Amino acid sequence: MAATDNPILTTHQLAVGYRNGSRPIILLDKLDLSLQAGEMVALLGRNGAGKSTLLRAITCDEKPLAGNITINGKDASNMSARERSQLIGLVSTDRIQAGALTVTELVALGRQPHTGFLGRLDDDDRLIVQQAMSDAGVADKANRYISSLSDGERQKVMIAKALAQQTPLIVLDEPTAFLDVASRIETMRLLQQLAHERGKAVLLSSHDMSQSLMLADQLWLITSQRQVVTGTTTQLLNSDVMNTLFDNPNITFNRQLLDFTLQD
Repeated sequence: MAATDNPILTTHQLAVGYRNGSRPIILLDKLDLSLQAGEMVALLGRNGAGKSTLLRAITCDEKPLAGNITINGKDASNMSARERSQLIGLVSTDRIQAGALTVTELVALGRQPHTGFLGRLDDDDRLIVQQAMSDAGVADKANRYISSLSDGERQKVMIAKALAQQTPLIVLDEPTAFLDVASRIETMRLLQQLAHERGKAVLLSSHDMSQSLMLADQLWLITSQRQVVTGTTTQLLNSDVMNTLFDNPNITFNRQLLDFTLQD
């Protein structure tokens, strides 16, 4: 499914950071960003550049210092928590503390924005849960306990939970952080598939440079000067902007490897 012309997410003059007492500390400023349905965007930059802070603002976990965020045409600041959870599916880097639940039970928690915390699943909800597990490639593990799964399998289950929310936007903070090479590749390809075939708007931060550059449709690059440069992956790979992500002039981008190398 191709990206549409109607953005799922837009930001206008967004500033994010934190407060030191009453004094705002701005990490990223004047951000005009957009994310379309049917595309995967990779947010890349060095540690401490502000990637997680930006994602927390976009998911309404933290209030931005300035500007506004629109999701599916609605001002995020005016939404209730339930409204936001019906629009944003979040997959974080936090370790899953749900070992006593089965895969089906955990994925079914994604229906809470629609059924309420104590809501019962009806037949439609159960079908949505089954489809989410199938789309994430964990349907064959439906009755397994979370504690018995590998890190890669658990991450797919968390993606299935986000799918069960039926949100137009899925946001992932370092989704491959704890995964081995094979699981990183599988997870990134799954996310690309969900964008292209299921029409999701997928936004992820990642240190997995090569997979991000191979699979993402768009890049949001945070430079060493805390400027956010956006564009298609092809456009930015063919520019010099990749060499602005780090302060060290000896760290340069290698187009053949799709990764950074340290020059002697």
